Amino acid sequence: MPLLYSYRRCPYAMRARMALLQARCAFDAHEIELRHKPAALLACSPKGTVPVLVLPEGRVLEESWHIMAWAWEQGSDPEGWATAQTPENLALLHANDGAFKQHLDRYKYPERYADLGLHRDQHRHAAVDALLRPLEDRLQRHAHLGGDRPCATDLAVFPFVRQFAAVEPAWFDGQPWPALQAWLAHWTQSPLFMACMARLPVNTPMRFPALDPT
Repeated sequence: MPLLYSYRRCPYAMRARMALLQARCAFDAHEIELRHKPAALLACSPKGTVPVLVLPEGRVLEESWHIMAWAWEQGSDPEGWATAQTPENLALLHANDGAFKQHLDRYKYPERYADLGLHRDQHRHAAVDALLRPLEDRLQRHAHLGGDRPCATDLAVFPFVRQFAAVEPAWFDGQPWPALQAWLAHWTQSPLFMACMARLPVNTPMRFPALDPT
């Protein structure tokens, strides 16, 4: 059985779990403790970050996007989420994993980056320009980034937008982004996300609960 090293609140791990669940791939999960990473994780992936998927034949996938792609290759994708990618979607994904994530970290944890000279509000503004305004523009035209149906980019970007919104919820809710806010609420309340956030005991590998098809 594939073994996923994960951390419940990590957005990279969230996107991996959601893809595995959506593709109906059964997997075991090892919820790690960040301050005491298991030796088995470091042995197979010395970088020590999650998610990491160890496949039954011993191959190791160390990047969340590679895990997502593997999930749809091995599992099912009846709605075509994996194939509904476009160059525009890939540009959003690169913006999310690049400039947006950098500014998100500095906005959420300003004390860690105090020596860089920018105020946290400047990072908030830069994060908005990097991703949130383009997302609002896209979502005003379609309910999902895949158009009328979700696609892989929805799953890949959503956990990071959720993390941004949680830094200052009142401020986020007060912004003129009705389409983005509705999209975020949809995913936050979705059965897929609820299943992805199942709580597991730490350092106890176990079968991850399957997504209820109903």
